[in-house]
Amino acid sequence: MRFENNIYAILFNSIQEGLIVVDQNGEIVLINEVCTSLFGFSKDELMGSSIEILIPDAVREKHKSHRKNYHESPQKRTMGSTIKLQGQKKDGSLFPIQVGLNPFTEDNKKYVAALVTDVTEKQKAEEQLLRLNQTLEEKVLERTSELHQSEQLYKSIARNFPSGVISIFDNHLNYLFAEGQGLYELGIETEDLIGLNYLERIAPEAKEKVQAELKKVFSGQTRNFEVNVNQGTYLINATPLVDTNGHIDRILVVEKNITEQKEIEERLEDNLKTEKALNEMKSRFVSMASHEFRTPLTTINSSASLISKYHEKQRYENTDKHVKRIKGAVSNLTNILNDFLSIEKLESGRVDKKYSCVAIKELLHEVADEMGGLIKNGQTIEVKATEFCKICTDKSVLKNILLNLVSNALKYSPENSPVYLTCNKEDNGVSLSVQDFGIGIPESDKENMFGRFFRAGNVLNIEGTGLGLNIVVKYLELIDGTINFESEENKGSIFKITLPLKNEEDCCH
Repeated sequence: MRFENNIYAILFNSIQEGLIVVDQNGEIVLINEVCTSLFGFSKDELMGSSIEILIPDAVREKHKSHRKNYHESPQKRTMGSTIKLQGQKKDGSLFPIQVGLNPFTEDNKKYVAALVTDVTEKQKAEEQLLRLNQTLEEKVLERTSELHQSEQLYKSIARNFPSGVISIFDNHLNYLFAEGQGLYELGIETEDLIGLNYLERIAPEAKEKVQAELKKVFSGQTRNFEVNVNQGTYLINATPLVDTNGHIDRILVVEKNITEQKEIEERLEDNLKTEKALNEMKSRFVSMASHEFRTPLTTINSSASLISKYHEKQRYENTDKHVKRIKGAVSNLTNILNDFLSIEKLESGRVDKKYSCVAIKELLHEVADEMGGLIKNGQTIEVKATEFCKICTDKSVLKNILLNLVSNALKYSPENSPVYLTCNKEDNGVSLSVQDFGIGIPESDKENMFGRFFRAGNVLNIEGTGLGLNIVVKYLELIDGTINFESEENKGSIFKITLPLKNEEDCCH
């Protein structure tokens, strides 16, 4: 019985979270040092006090009524995970906590065990566990008589350890003790484990790591480590247990399932990365907009002023030229804004796909007609496609892709040069190409052409956002398409997109 009492004392004083036991009147009857450390009180100050001593002043009276209602129908409950919950330290300062309530009955008396976690200072709990381990044997000797009277109480606390398992192993890693809700969640009774080897229960992918870490514990080290098993993450805290002769013949191991916590951390990290990317995009937009908007706005302002002067002097021969300049400047501004609107829609997932049978030749002619306003002197857009070149895809998405590619082809091509739009039906799909004979792409810039805000070194003096090809790639992802290109500086470029055959019979017949 002495050995079992030692075990329960070890369990109670080695739990890293704060632990309070109150009777049905709300009076504190048992509290561990982790909890007194969290709240800044001594044990003598808290023992026999009302639990409301730890409740913030603003809600203390309301808590009394909540506590009375709870004792009328006690049940296991976790508080502080979805709503903000605070504790009040001795100095009056508040800190965020999570509390797990576990009612139980001992000697016909009703108690509630509260597991308190300071969610902002995880490290303090670990340091507290280390200090407890250093004085563990001393406390065992000091509390032997007290533990004899509280044996069932400690066992109830261990049994209700949430989302985990508290175990004690001998130097062969055989179970001497095991309790915790984690066992009952798996349908395992503690009696079934006593005498069995712990490593036999460990998944193969984690066994080597767990064995190596626990071996270090028997040499006197305290180990805290994580293992990943079947898409779950577990935190293992292992502490050596020293006997009266100073020998380590047992270790205490606390396993806790922290999968949900890790998932929250990963989501927060992903959100942080997204926020960082958005901030970077905003910064680049401000930088780009201040540069790209200045030229067309200056053009509009100067041309409008000249038109006004021509009108006053009734000299209308140059008016058309400046009207054309204003339209061109407005077109540039519109293209810049369209690029940013497209990126925003794509990244927020607000682009819906609507598949239909698309006659490619007809679509290419539509694109050529719409691009007519961007054609320079002598430029032409020539369509090469058969009447039978059809595909099941989203027409609007595909049209936006082609408009973007043709716009680039016209922009970076000189006057009196053609742009070819071609469609070829292949065995595994349809290929569409946009070919120009313009300035081409420098070899050193080719690998970055589809990056956001990237612009080749030979086009920096031409208006543009550096988003066009990045938008094309994102649109192609929506309709399962791919893109590649060939280009030679000062000779031109050809961009080729390939679209798979998708339910052709259902869509196009």
